[in-house]
Amino acid sequence: MEWVSWFLMNIVMAPYNLLYALTHPQLWLNWSDGAAVMRVIYYGGSTEFFFVVFVTLIVLTTIGMWKHSFMWGMVRGLEGMANGIGRFAAWAGILMVLQQIVIVFIQRIFLEAQITFGFGVGMSKDISWFAEELKLYNALIVCLCAAYTFVQGGHVRVDLVYSVVSYRAKRIIDMFGSVFFMMSSAIVTWMYAWYFLWRHLVTPKVSASDSYVQLVERKASAFRWNVETIGFSPNGFNAYFLFKILLVIFCAMIFLQAVAFFYRSYLELKEGEESEGKYLDKDKLGDEIAELAAQIH
Repeated sequence: MEWVSWFLMNIVMAPYNLLYALTHPQLWLNWSDGAAVMRVIYYGGSTEFFFVVFVTLIVLTTIGMWKHSFMWGMVRGLEGMANGIGRFAAWAGILMVLQQIVIVFIQRIFLEAQITFGFGVGMSKDISWFAEELKLYNALIVCLCAAYTFVQGGHVRVDLVYSVVSYRAKRIIDMFGSVFFMMSSAIVTWMYAWYFLWRHLVTPKVSASDSYVQLVERKASAFRWNVETIGFSPNGFNAYFLFKILLVIFCAMIFLQAVAFFYRSYLELKEGEESEGKYLDKDKLGDEIAELAAQIH
């Protein structure tokens, strides 16, 4: 029964922890203070943070079940955020193509080993730096467009029974999948990504096994920023910490999209088939054949 008391205690303490954090921002927003940074690192992967998110979702879900318009508002807000970020990040694909063309022209036609921008004193980088930077554009598309692609129904489905079950069964499957697959996988990935990120930003090194005392009272005294600037090649791209930041953002966006999908599935279950696709902001491809292919997919 110890785990029951532990669970209930964390539920009770979650509102207090949230209120305390909001009313004492100086304890975690002053990033010139090592102790404040270490608090962010500790609580970002902590049990306390998990239960703050859990209780917040319980409260919002309860309100939404009582007032459907409120829940629809959350669905539209979360899906709108995913669509907005995804549509903006998708432009990285064009930048990636254009930059690759420039690299080929300069390297193969002009036989240059560097690319220089600016007049007079400009930025000059080895061409291998820009070639490796193409990976960042790809990471932007993958991490920031994943939730957007989900909203648009663009992810590949492995369908064994979904297409032949009833409308209500589909909504129940969607609700189950959003909680036990999307949310759970996003949480597990977050736990790895969070400490993976900070191990390449600060020193002393931090880990998931560090206690609050170890981080805030011991390691904070030796804290300093140590942003990773090591590339795979001597003159190659040297901002790989950006990939780790994108991984954390990816986890957060997938988790929020799982929440939106759970809410949408619940509302479509309660309101019936006439609410299927309600307020869904899907892109118009402008081509009948492409539209038909998207529907079949």
